[in-house]
Amino acid sequence: MSIGERLSDAGYATGWRLVRALPESTARRLFDWGADRVARKGGPQQLRRNLARVIGVSPEQVPAELLRASMRSYARYWREAFRLPSMDHAAIGALTVDGVENLESALEQGRGAVLVLPHSGNWDVAGVWLMQNHGFLATVAERLKPESLFERFVAYRESLGFEVFPLTGGEQPPFVELAARVRQNKVVCLMGERDLTGRGVPVKFFGERTWMPAGAAKLAMETGAALIPVHVWYTVDADGREGWGMKTEAPLDISGGVASTTQALADRFAANIAEHPADWHMLQPLWENDLSPERLARIAAAQARPASAEGDRAP
Repeated sequence: MSIGERLSDAGYATGWRLVRALPESTARRLFDWGADRVARKGGPQQLRRNLARVIGVSPEQVPAELLRASMRSYARYWREAFRLPSMDHAAIGALTVDGVENLESALEQGRGAVLVLPHSGNWDVAGVWLMQNHGFLATVAERLKPESLFERFVAYRESLGFEVFPLTGGEQPPFVELAARVRQNKVVCLMGERDLTGRGVPVKFFGERTWMPAGAAKLAMETGAALIPVHVWYTVDADGREGWGMKTEAPLDISGGVASTTQALADRFAANIAEHPADWHMLQPLWENDLSPERLARIAAAQARPASAEGDRAP
């Protein structure tokens, strides 16, 4: 384990221990202060480039107010992540969710549901809502480095009640287990706008080319489950009280195949992100024009490999 990996693991461990112990008002002021400090320095340049695509301007034209709001939103995600296990889960379960009938109808039909969402707002809160209202959620976790950090994140989500499968390095590809859960009329929840495997589907996203995971579409097509786009965003009322917005949309038509379905997901993500740009927490390079030559070479090599029986269907 490198020094950087050890520091990263220690930092998250400290966050989960100390931030949860702070009074809520103190934690909020501390995280807002840190976010504002980063924003005043110009913010992460990749975040600025990503936001520019969402609002249709050059990176230099991204408003300072949007960058500040985006950094505060990102800081709030981590503040909530460190505190979520001890937050009032019943209150989260009582949230009003727009379009909840789309999920309920899918489950009433006994087909299960595959919920897919981008990194917006607090997706773990969506999971807590599902646990409170439907009692089950299966998902996938990226295998982070060091292994102790990966295990820490798995333990965090398992403490919320989620069933978590590793994206790579498990006893078998997660697709097998996820398909089994869906066939039991359960809910699978997947992050959908960032491909981590190199085997993603090319899509147009805010007018530029990128790749998105194919697993959600393939899972729905193989099992007959409803494929439902979900979006989560943050709210703050006039008195400064924080809340969450969440909606589940109508199931997508999957009859056109994997590529068409994944593009339809990309289109829904884009429309929803455009409504709440500050809450889209994408600080990494996503579009082809931002990827390094090394990353593009890895994608090309992965795309050229023959598809395996199951491994190519990892979410």
